[in-house]
Amino acid sequence: MRIQLHSLHGLFRAHDLEIGRDADNGGQIVYVMELAKALSERPDVTHVDLFTRRIEDPATGPDYAKAVEVVSEKFHIRRITCGGKKYLPKERLWPHLDEYVANAVTHIKQEKVFPDWIHGHYADAGYAVAELCSILNVPFCQTGHSLGMPKLRKLMDSGMLEADATARYQFDKRFGAEDATLVNAEFIVTSTTQEISTYEVYDSFDRAEFHVIPPGLNFGRYFPYYQDVLAPMEIPPERMRAKISARETLANFLSHPEKPFILALCRPDTKKNIHGLLAAYGTDKGLQALANLVIFAGIRSDIETMPHGEREVLTDLLLLMDKYNLYGKLAIPKRHDVEWEVPEIYRLCAERKGVFINIALTEPFGLTILEATASGCPVVATQDGGPAEILPKCQNGLLVPPTDTGAIQKALHELLVDPENWTVLSHRGIEKIREHYSWEAHVDRYLSLVKTNLESSKGLGKKNAIQNSRIFEQLKVADRMIVADVDGTLISETGDYTGLDELRTLLRQRGTQFVFGIATGRSLKSVETLFAQHDLPVPDVAICDVGTQIYYGFKESDSDKAWTDHIDYRWNPDAIRQALAKVPMLQMQERHLQTKHKLSYYIDENSGDAGIDEAVVREALGRLGRHVSIIITHGSYLDVLPKRASKGRAVRFIGNKWHIPLKNTVVFGDAGNDLDMFTGATRGVVVGNHAPEMEVLRGQRRIYFSPQPSAAGILDGIRSTGFLKP
Repeated sequence: MRIQLHSLHGLFRAHDLEIGRDADNGGQIVYVMELAKALSERPDVTHVDLFTRRIEDPATGPDYAKAVEVVSEKFHIRRITCGGKKYLPKERLWPHLDEYVANAVTHIKQEKVFPDWIHGHYADAGYAVAELCSILNVPFCQTGHSLGMPKLRKLMDSGMLEADATARYQFDKRFGAEDATLVNAEFIVTSTTQEISTYEVYDSFDRAEFHVIPPGLNFGRYFPYYQDVLAPMEIPPERMRAKISARETLANFLSHPEKPFILALCRPDTKKNIHGLLAAYGTDKGLQALANLVIFAGIRSDIETMPHGEREVLTDLLLLMDKYNLYGKLAIPKRHDVEWEVPEIYRLCAERKGVFINIALTEPFGLTILEATASGCPVVATQDGGPAEILPKCQNGLLVPPTDTGAIQKALHELLVDPENWTVLSHRGIEKIREHYSWEAHVDRYLSLVKTNLESSKGLGKKNAIQNSRIFEQLKVADRMIVADVDGTLISETGDYTGLDELRTLLRQRGTQFVFGIATGRSLKSVETLFAQHDLPVPDVAICDVGTQIYYGFKESDSDKAWTDHIDYRWNPDAIRQALAKVPMLQMQERHLQTKHKLSYYIDENSGDAGIDEAVVREALGRLGRHVSIIITHGSYLDVLPKRASKGRAVRFIGNKWHIPLKNTVVFGDAGNDLDMFTGATRGVVVGNHAPEMEVLRGQRRIYFSPQPSAAGILDGIRSTGFLKP
């Protein structure tokens, strides 16, 4: 079983994860990496591929520019280009997700890494994975990590206007993606039972299947503080350096570094409630006498250059430190190494008989609580979300309302003043966490659900995949393709259907030998009706509306969204309509013949004018003409399209996306709107009943003029080009 994980935002690499760098590099990064590693160690999993975004940005370093990173023999990180090269926060990725899907399909086919199962992480990957699975005909599950609607409510409760929040965090797109995953995912993975209730505000809540699978912990990294005391000679050099560094770092901040300390480790995010922790500690002199306060709030170099939200949180932290005069009692280091230093910080906290605290306003799970517990730290945590299920299982701490300063102070006092109680809680947490939160148990449960789903549904998912499985198989394995115009080429307009029966049989019996595509000016419904009339098999790819739409089969829902996004560049249909309304020879075609990316006109040949050509149209359009394609067919029809749209460009897009070499692609046409299919590396066949404008191709290399019309010409072209030869 080959499994794909998709997690688009943040930074992934095999070593030195930059946790805390910004709001996109937190617990989700750790969770996904640990899950991938744990799955790859199972004998019943042949391979794990973690798909994420490729970033070529000097600000992030060269590691994230590698297309494929080999973590182990069975675990690869695969990076997909979308949205340019620069590192982008997750809120700015939404316009580029269809590009991600298209490029992921290309990579999967090119590298032959077709999955049996896909797992999406967070709403952005949920959208991309739903689209990807509809193309690949593969089932998927989803982990939300956090949800948009609860976050919007919290922001509005804090005083932010809904319109401002939506503009900043792209909630409209996020809500749609989250709701769609509820409908299309085989099941939703949550870390806690309480997390399921956060989905109830979504319209499709009742259509989803939920399974609680708590994440595990890497016990090789997070282990009890006393283990080093028992075997000091066995400490590796890297860990010894990290132990020394952690102590030196705190000593630089604290007047009495030997005292116990209250430890918080989180991103500089408003919802992490760092200001609430400062208020509780800063207003309690007794607490300051008992312990220091140590806050690792992400990684920073210059606060002024950080994103607005993080800059605001850190500035507030420094102002509160000054307000409460916490110099010598508060440590706020600028950096921490996740792989080596963070585990040592937890163990140092436990060694000093300190307490770990997480009083986030909302906490879907709380991975840091597991890490601290495994190291031996008793915990004070918010009663919201994941901690409300973790602490009762581990029995090693106290839950508090995150905005109740008195309750927070009381809980910290209770854990710090009684050494015997501290020891009981510490040892109990170490024991219980191994019982409830191992990656082995997580993967056992996870794979059991995946296998049950695949076995009960023959590998296609219990929910119906959008894509036709036959079409997927064609595109998955085929390395050659034919693309034919419809009217006049595939189907005669004069009623001469010579060769159509033989061609129909060839297309039906093609198996996975080649992809069958059509390219037409018709709409999808129109061409579907025509195919039914002539009993023709459904094509694998349908390029419709003169290259402005690409469909897989005859389903409107199976359109290629990446192509639609690609051609929309600088397309201004309203301005084009106004400009061409002044051309007397042009009359707009009926409304049902117009589409979002195609404006169609009749050319009035009886207007007394000498005629119309592309130059006349471009003159009327003026500067708008720079961003359009103009197609005149038979001197009677005009189509104005986006500059990037045409039948030929669509053929080349499909070839690139599905890794079908253009030299193995043969196109067939008879009229002017087919001309651009004959450019580039494709081979071309002009059927015998062609229009005069096709004569410009005669004599060109790789172009064959068949003496046979329509379907008979296609059959002749297939034979003459040697298309079916091995």
